[in-house]
Amino acid sequence: MLRWVVFYILLFCFLFIGNANAQQDGLKAKIDEIAKDAKGTVGVSVLNLETGDTLNYNGYLHQPMQSVMKFPIAITVLHEIDEGKFTLDQQLRLDKSDLFKTYSPLQDKYPAANVNVSIRELLSYMVSLSDNVACDKLLKILGGTDVVDTYIHHIGIKNFSIKASEYQMAQAWDVQFSDWVMASELTHLLNVAFKPNFLSTASHAYLWKIMQETSTGPNQIKGLLPVGTIVYHKTGRSGTNEKGISAATNDTGIITLPNGNHLAIAILVTNSPVDLKTRESVIARIAKAAYDEAAK
Repeated sequence: MLRWVVFYILLFCFLFIGNANAQQDGLKAKIDEIAKDAKGTVGVSVLNLETGDTLNYNGYLHQPMQSVMKFPIAITVLHEIDEGKFTLDQQLRLDKSDLFKTYSPLQDKYPAANVNVSIRELLSYMVSLSDNVACDKLLKILGGTDVVDTYIHHIGIKNFSIKASEYQMAQAWDVQFSDWVMASELTHLLNVAFKPNFLSTASHAYLWKIMQETSTGPNQIKGLLPVGTIVYHKTGRSGTNEKGISAATNDTGIITLPNGNHLAIAILVTNSPVDLKTRESVIARIAKAAYDEAAK
């Protein structure tokens, strides 16, 4: 009798694992087919935060982050706030020297600078609007990119490098490649940062509030998901060089599934010669395929 019980348990485990592997292989095949449209390098990592189910497709490659780096910068700022070095409502002086030619709704709002702006507002501009001036202002008060690099490594994210500010990346094409990450490490970071005890209650709530309020890249991870799906995410996108190559079109974040579980996902499109609409479509279709598989 005991032998039969053991037999059926083993059979169940075998069938369950086989089915899980088949589902993962099916999703990888879909991702592989979609990724071909980018005509570049596509790195993908997917992690169900509740079940631990994981899938990586080129998830261990070094790929440029571009503005995805603003997510770990925000984490570092909030950690420093929790350590008592700053406060969310602390006012910082925005000077003319903080401004440069770049994408910045903050700079558009205060073209003459010489105003006080709270860290709360700077974080919101940096994450939700992907503001470059706000990003570099926060890097200045932290003490530079090395502070972020050191802290993110300290919390266990090893395959990550941030060496250049937004201003520095704007000076030469190749500089952006010094700010790199593996897709698999982004889902690891999302998993760490989403835990309620990672930051203080107030800092945790504010981080995920501004991640949910991200308005950039509406046609990327969120593009094909059901209307009303809660997504916390951060985009990143480079320019296009004279050869027609776009170094980075990225989106990473957490999708809330219909059953309440959370799907961490990172999709990084590197060195692609196709137009923005196609690159965004690749990200949207991969996100939808991962969502559909996880929602089964």
